[in-house]
Amino acid sequence: MAHNYRFAIFLTLLSAIAGLSAGALVEEQPLVLKYHNGVLLKGNVTVNLIWYGKFTPIQRSVIVDFIRSLNSKDASSSAAPSVASWWKTTEKYKGGSSTLVVGKQLLLENYPLGKSLKNPYLRSLSTKLNGGLRSITVILTAKDVTVEGFCMNRCGSHGTSVSKPRRAANGAAYVWVGNSETMCPGYCAWPFHQPIYGPQTPPFVAPNGDVGVDGMIINLATLLANTVTNPFNNGYYQGPPTAPLEAVSACTGIFGSGSYPGYPGQVLVDKTTGSSYNARGLAGRKYLLPAMWDPQTSTCKTLV
Repeated sequence: MAHNYRFAIFLTLLSAIAGLSAGALVEEQPLVLKYHNGVLLKGNVTVNLIWYGKFTPIQRSVIVDFIRSLNSKDASSSAAPSVASWWKTTEKYKGGSSTLVVGKQLLLENYPLGKSLKNPYLRSLSTKLNGGLRSITVILTAKDVTVEGFCMNRCGSHGTSVSKPRRAANGAAYVWVGNSETMCPGYCAWPFHQPIYGPQTPPFVAPNGDVGVDGMIINLATLLANTVTNPFNNGYYQGPPTAPLEAVSACTGIFGSGSYPGYPGQVLVDKTTGSSYNARGLAGRKYLLPAMWDPQTSTCKTLV
């Protein structure tokens, strides 16, 4: 079973239309992610990348640099707030740290399965670089590739390479994220584009100058955190296992302090480019990362 990410943003924006306060939402449903005694992805975890469709070298480097920044101890990328400090919240989940290491990369620029992918195709693609149980295969689809459910009720998903996700022995974890630049940036690349629902606040300027890829970073960050803390559908989550709220999807739409439905919160602004960010990474890169649920405080934790 694949876990879809982004439907919660639709609910968040609808609540803004209805005039509900963030406080009222929390009051109705306390944010507690229960641990269901399953296996988590801890220790060294290899991240293999499949680029489906055409990505420029710059686009690929922005995404690879982000993954490498998650566990970076490089002094140039450790200035607070950092990508690595954001990822350290995953250490508070049972089992200690999850150290992500970039493994193999496969470029499929000739669209071997076409430009319209069904759900089974994602699982099939994930097996091309299957690195075993201590791995995550990340499938990234280009802006001209449609995927079942993309832009309708999800911007990405995570699942396993076989159809029985509750048993770790049955397969490796995978993540899929699509580039929404031309199809639905208001749904999958918010707040770098005006939202399709709710208050039409001015969009943020993308920190890497690419609305589609900077939106992918938000969704990739979400799904990597969700995957290491709930890889086989019996880790940390709230709600039904078929539609769980997970480590970051439970905190959808929150990027900085003072956020409320339809407003991402106060973040940092680059004085030169005017771009918005809340995390520094390798090679001087800047990223905007969503809040993550902190098991110690039972709250959505932001970097700024």
